[in-house]
Amino acid sequence: MDATRRRYLMCRPTYFAVEYAINPWMDPSAPVDADLAVRQWDALRGVYLDLGHTVEEIDPLPGLPDMVFAANGATVIDGQVLAVEFRDPQRADEAPAYAHWFERAGFEVHEAKHVNEGEGDMLLAGDLLLAGTGFRTTPAAHDRAQEIFGRPTVTLQLVDPRFYHLDTALCVLDKDTVAYLPEAFSPGSQAVLRRLFPDAIHASAADAAVLGLNAVSDGRHVVLPAQATGLATALRDRGYDTIGVDLSELRKAGGGPKCCTLEVRS
Repeated sequence: MDATRRRYLMCRPTYFAVEYAINPWMDPSAPVDADLAVRQWDALRGVYLDLGHTVEEIDPLPGLPDMVFAANGATVIDGQVLAVEFRDPQRADEAPAYAHWFERAGFEVHEAKHVNEGEGDMLLAGDLLLAGTGFRTTPAAHDRAQEIFGRPTVTLQLVDPRFYHLDTALCVLDKDTVAYLPEAFSPGSQAVLRRLFPDAIHASAADAAVLGLNAVSDGRHVVLPAQATGLATALRDRGYDTIGVDLSELRKAGGGPKCCTLEVRS
């Protein structure tokens, strides 16, 4: 198992709240401890720094409580940035904020043109771009991503609304290996995953239910929700080093470690 240094973009949850419901995890009537959310996010950021990764931050904006979920802000491969277009109007203003950050950082930013929610639904696995659809990102956005990045794009159909983004149902562990929840995908997409990744780790429904698959791997270290104990054991059995983090407050909005983490591939 070889770890590689990564560059991540994150957004401090200064304005985090659950003020609306756009996925099954969100309940605006349930209490949220915003200070605890910040402390949990700080701990996640600290894990990345301790592992030797670079963490950059985009300034949070008032009125955008989900901006903490930086993975939805773009897809970045080979220095090219595909901007996003959110399905839900509550998150629409996040898109230009992330696009402007990348423009100021000197990246070439390509217009979204179709609904896509960044690395929430587009995960790079070796030379393949795995692309989720069914709830948020549209298939037309997969075609656009393939044209921009020049990577073969594999469409995967999500069928369980709890796992509304690909990164809640599948984690790329290294260029050859993924972990995923089979029943989160259509039968045809399950067949595709079996063909592409015959040695994949299959997560349990219990671990997926605590967003265990919303994890971040550098090829050796896997940062995942501390509550996903079965998946952590399975990963260690395969030779990965696991680091459990508690993002229970952010999970109230349907987010975990990966949701908070956008990989910037220069």
